[in-house]
Amino acid sequence: MTDKPSLQDRLVAAGFGLGWAAVPHLPERLTARAFDAAADRLWKRRGKSVLRLEANLARVKGASPGDPAIRELSRAGMRSYFRYFHEVFRLPSIPREEVVARTRLTGAERIMENLANGRGVVLALPHMGNWDAAGAWLIGASGMPFTTVAERLRPESLFRRYTAFREGLGMEVLPLTGGEGNTFGTLAQRLRAGRAVCLPAERDLTAKGIEVQFFGAATRMPAGPGLLAVHTGAALLPALPYFRGRDWGLDIAEEIEVPAEGTRQEKTATVMQSLAVAFEKGITEHPEDWHMLQRLWLEDLEPRPVKER
Repeated sequence: MTDKPSLQDRLVAAGFGLGWAAVPHLPERLTARAFDAAADRLWKRRGKSVLRLEANLARVKGASPGDPAIRELSRAGMRSYFRYFHEVFRLPSIPREEVVARTRLTGAERIMENLANGRGVVLALPHMGNWDAAGAWLIGASGMPFTTVAERLRPESLFRRYTAFREGLGMEVLPLTGGEGNTFGTLAQRLRAGRAVCLPAERDLTAKGIEVQFFGAATRMPAGPGLLAVHTGAALLPALPYFRGRDWGLDIAEEIEVPAEGTRQEKTATVMQSLAVAFEKGITEHPEDWHMLQRLWLEDLEPRPVKER
């Protein structure tokens, strides 16, 4: 039996529903300014999410969270974060050809050549820029659907709305938890069929991920991207989306090679550390577009309560 959604959960779900219904029909300049203003209001309140963003950005920049430069960077970060949601509401009404034309690519051939040769591709992304627009570009440019995994949002109605939004763009969406069948097995099948799989990969939601060094401290990343590459032989490509003016940038980094020697666990750990390094480069180049408003590093995580027997 699932927990009854809270009033806040229901209000959030209603807000998203209103966004998808109303925002595409309003002037874009007007709605963009409204989302910027909302971001600025939240930034000025210095709530937990903003303070966490500043702490995360300080680690990226090697600075103190109290540094005025970090404070200003967090303002740009909040505007970038709200821009993502503004674009999410508009994406279903933007022609796919326009998304392709407005996406500035480096390394696209690394995807296309593998797919053309019938080799599956694992695209691993940090939470940067507009990853949904990047997905819309991939579908438009390759003419092929891809598969992704989505966190099960609360309430269930919001999860269903988000799933419908992404499916409307052409994605196959598998739930991270609570779905039918074996999610890993389905992803492996898609890769063996020569298709693409796109996975957010710098934040572990299971507490069972691979420990890596990330900006000089330990964190855990989900094992899925590395394990799929090891298990299926698919190409593992870091994908780094960011905002470029009013358009979108997307850098596809070099393939992360799977070591020839070692156990499956050792190979996966090596691959995930290499992925962390690739993410460091992309985040360092576009820190304002890294939307990490949650605790990430192990030393920042709250200890789990010990259950009494």
